[in-house]
Amino acid sequence: MVTLFPEVFEAALSVSILGRAAERRLVHYRVVQLRSYTHDRHKTVDDSPYGGGAGMVLKPEPFFEAVEDLRAGPPIVLLSARGRPFTHRDAVRFAVEAELTLLCGHYKDVDQRVADGLGAEELSVGDFVLSGGEPAALCVLDAVVRLLPGALGDHESAATDSHYDGLLSPPSYTRPPSYRGMDVP
Repeated sequence: MVTLFPEVFEAALSVSILGRAAERRLVHYRVVQLRSYTHDRHKTVDDSPYGGGAGMVLKPEPFFEAVEDLRAGPPIVLLSARGRPFTHRDAVRFAVEAELTLLCGHYKDVDQRVADGLGAEELSVGDFVLSGGEPAALCVLDAVVRLLPGALGDHESAATDSHYDGLLSPPSYTRPPSYRGMDVP
């Protein structure tokens, strides 16, 4: 993950399925600070948009240098509200890849040359705007990692999830058989 806020990932990558997958050496996470790839004393990563307008746009140089330093190959994904919807099919496709690089935007936008020049897929996790790409990256990562053999206690669990075969799962119930007047059908 390339991000301005690596701290967002610290807890999420160390617990639950994402944490266990790393402990089992099924996956290795590298979280890179975008500001490490700036060359001015202020570590500037953004600038005003051409043509004016509100907000700041993340500059292309730090992203290019980070991806080149990582020697990241495809797939490279830029999380963007403008991207096409991320689907289970994408998660399955990414789960068989040797690596996956997630680029997290922030502020108003990321310079379009990042997606174009790095050949990054622009993906969205929904028709809404987040403060940054970090929560979206965690959604993508969780969907991908849970598909890795050995990541779940029972791999059959992933195979019976909603969307696995293109359908939604039926409602689930557990004990007790009756709770506050609601019975298990």
